Amino acid sequence: MSTSSAMPETGRPAAGPPVPRISAADSTPGSPPADPSSRFTGRETAVLLVLCGAIFLEGIDVAMLNVALPAIRADLGMDTGSLSWVLSAYVLGYGGFMLLGGRTADLLGRRRMFLLWLTVFVLCSGLGGLAGAPWVLILARFVTGLSAAFMTPAGLAIITTAFAEGPRRNRALLVYAGTAAAGFSLGLVAGGLLTAVGWRWVFFAPVLLAGGLLLAAVPLLPRDRAPARRPGERFDLAGAVTVTGAMLLLVQAVVRLGEPGAGAVPTVALFAAGAALLAAFVAIERRSATPLVRLGLLRSGPLLRANVGALLFAASFFGFQFVVTLYLQDLRGWSPLQTGLALLAVGVDAVLAPTLTPRLVERFGNVRVILGGFCLAVVSYALFLPVGPDWTYPMMFPTMILTGLAFALAYGPLTIAATDGVAEEEQGLAGGLLNTAFQFGAALGLSAVTTVSLTVGGPGGLRAALAVPVAAVALGALVTALGLRRTHR
Repeated sequence: MSTSSAMPETGRPAAGPPVPRISAADSTPGSPPADPSSRFTGRETAVLLVLCGAIFLEGIDVAMLNVALPAIRADLGMDTGSLSWVLSAYVLGYGGFMLLGGRTADLLGRRRMFLLWLTVFVLCSGLGGLAGAPWVLILARFVTGLSAAFMTPAGLAIITTAFAEGPRRNRALLVYAGTAAAGFSLGLVAGGLLTAVGWRWVFFAPVLLAGGLLLAAVPLLPRDRAPARRPGERFDLAGAVTVTGAMLLLVQAVVRLGEPGAGAVPTVALFAAGAALLAAFVAIERRSATPLVRLGLLRSGPLLRANVGALLFAASFFGFQFVVTLYLQDLRGWSPLQTGLALLAVGVDAVLAPTLTPRLVERFGNVRVILGGFCLAVVSYALFLPVGPDWTYPMMFPTMILTGLAFALAYGPLTIAATDGVAEEEQGLAGGLLNTAFQFGAALGLSAVTTVSLTVGGPGGLRAALAVPVAAVALGALVTALGLRRTHR
């Protein structure tokens, strides 16, 4: 789960058409799976462990940093504005380069890109731990986010091409999704423990984990098949420049929405410039003989619904988590470790995603399971709306557990839906689109709850901000339900 949230002190975070196949999303509910065996071979298990380790690393890296922010500010003498850039720099690198990262994996090799950018991740995390000046730490976080933007879609594409489409791939993707969630949940606790020793260990610990993963990945990851290239085919440099520029500007504009005191004119200018570059990108791709992004892929209704659903789900989840963090630490005075332990119950999806969710997908189909997750999230967030300053943890616990269950039902199946039926040579692009949707959603949700909270002000601002996650996930349920309706036509 590759995106970031913020602590209260920051004010905010972070070739041809595919062959038609029968997928879990289109299967008849109640029918047995096409492949009754979803057990992996020993090598498949090892490959999956390496890729899950990488997504776990990303999640735990982001979560641990969130908890360590106050200690970093005190040690490096950073003000709130510069401290917020520790988070924003990662979001900017990640969201800005994700589409380019996904397509580069398809064109230059998924294994090659995964190993290269995992190495960069190791180096930049170590640089962050050695930083003696704020600008060094901010630069390290930007390049770390950039490395994740190339590494994450490459890893996802390795799974979707190494495991046969159907129950085997679905199970692999659900295990992958559960591991991502576990990284974020456990990172909140681990960050509190490591920060107690020294905030620099929040950067050094991922170096040790990433180094071990790199050593294991070299012999285990399958070699890439050389991508088919037509005579005279060249890399779409103009498309790469315009789409990356557009993503950088749009991500920065979304992040600025939640900045206290951010001027409206510069924010609107960023949105306008990003939209102009995006329009230029579309025009370039329509005329290009070898486009970076085949625009026909974006005309797939299931893929679009999966990505819109992912954006709205991420907006609701990370917006809710941010408001809860503000409530527990600002209003209740809980420590970062206490807050991490309180949110640990959300990590139940790490157990349910690879165990319960595959059975539900086989029994009811992808769309129904996703819809169930969205509806459960609506209930979960709504239960927290009447929160007060004297609430005990048992009063909060139902929301924590239901949120974890909702995440287990929605996140993995959304990953399946966004890559299902996509041609092998475009799996990296599909993964990049999905992760871009998650990243934009997270940034948008964080900005929206921050804006509402600051506009209303006081304790009432937090309660008003809780309406944002409810509205976002309810809209996501509506989008998903449209897909269910089309399935029955």
